[in-house]
Amino acid sequence: MSSASLSATEPDGGKNSSSRVIFASFIGTAIEFYDFYVYATAAALVIGPVFFPHDSPAAQALSAFVTFGIAFVARPIGSFLFGHFGDRIGRKSTLVASLLVMGLSTTLIGFVPGYDSIGSLAPVLLCILRFGQGIGLGGEWGGAALLATEYAPPGKRGWFGMFPQLGPSIGFLASNGLFFGLAVSLSDEQFRSWGWRVPFIVSAVLVALGLYVRLKIAETPAFRAAVERDERVRVPIATLFGQYLMPTLLGALAMVVCYTLFYISTVFSLSYGVSTLHFAREKFLGLLCFAVIFMAIATPISARASDRFGRRPVLIVGCLAAILSGFAMESLLGSGNTYAVALFLTLELFLMGVTFAPMGALLPELFPTSVRYTGAGVAYNLGGILGASVAPYIAQLLANRGGLAWVGGYVSVAAGVSLVAVLCMRETRDVKLS
Repeated sequence: MSSASLSATEPDGGKNSSSRVIFASFIGTAIEFYDFYVYATAAALVIGPVFFPHDSPAAQALSAFVTFGIAFVARPIGSFLFGHFGDRIGRKSTLVASLLVMGLSTTLIGFVPGYDSIGSLAPVLLCILRFGQGIGLGGEWGGAALLATEYAPPGKRGWFGMFPQLGPSIGFLASNGLFFGLAVSLSDEQFRSWGWRVPFIVSAVLVALGLYVRLKIAETPAFRAAVERDERVRVPIATLFGQYLMPTLLGALAMVVCYTLFYISTVFSLSYGVSTLHFAREKFLGLLCFAVIFMAIATPISARASDRFGRRPVLIVGCLAAILSGFAMESLLGSGNTYAVALFLTLELFLMGVTFAPMGALLPELFPTSVRYTGAGVAYNLGGILGASVAPYIAQLLANRGGLAWVGGYVSVAAGVSLVAVLCMRETRDVKLS
């Protein structure tokens, strides 16, 4: 694509207002993470009984968590695929495509019959569509972060990069809030029969909104400049692994703490709270909705701090606090006391916001324009394999065999891994993106 043809296809002469860029980067990630978390919540509540005919609730939970992890295997594949086109063709069109893939996969999950209706074909179809969710989300985050940071004015990349990071908080709040409303208004039989499908089908409406917004945005200045200077590479993934392997690995390891904090405190804790601590489903969902508000509060605070003090200092403090938080898991979550459980969930999700916010700027800053979409996406999603894909599964095994103290130790180890990665990184706050 030539620079002339590129500019000719852009609305508003290729210019965007800051508010349009911020909203486009935020709304897409919010919708994509809504789709992703809808499945996570369903996996903790109903996927096991509906799709896996085990007699043991623990076996059903483990099977559901295996399907949950499939998407994290798919996410790096999505980042390879969409990253290639994002670095070759442009950020805008690639973001539109990733949103379509995610939305279609999520909506179709809402129509897959259960095991009682079509037998073993049910979990097969479920796994295929879950894989599709992973492909779509794998291409989403890197492009949304680039859309925000490549438009950011000097000294405000952390702040602009924060808006895609708000997407998970809002997406989670929307998905859990909808499940909460269904849990309150429906009987257990109604919820298991058809109610759990509603949040998946609602995704179609949200995706249509996201597509409308993203079709209105223009290509980023950094990518247009790369086109004009003929700086694009033929195979971005080959250049990435050939020349930028270490930043990719360090970025992936730095992400581990974010994923582990989030999925242990949401997916595993929800399953454990309902099945072992015997919380009512709607009550625990309400606690999570309350706690995730503090994740959203921490996100802009951490982003501002990363612009002022640097990405590394903020992440170092967040990782150290996350290491310590693992030691509180048994006494708080294991107590079964509503207030102690709420405190644990709030603490973990607040630290998730602290460690997650700087990543919107940090990961794009690790790579040049020619491989930035691919690099940021691959690092982000490789971190997902390490920190999230197996986290609920491992946590369930640890809880069964050693109790919550072992699960808390798992959280601390994951945070320690990210701390080492951050200490090995260079500070990127003042790096130029073009």
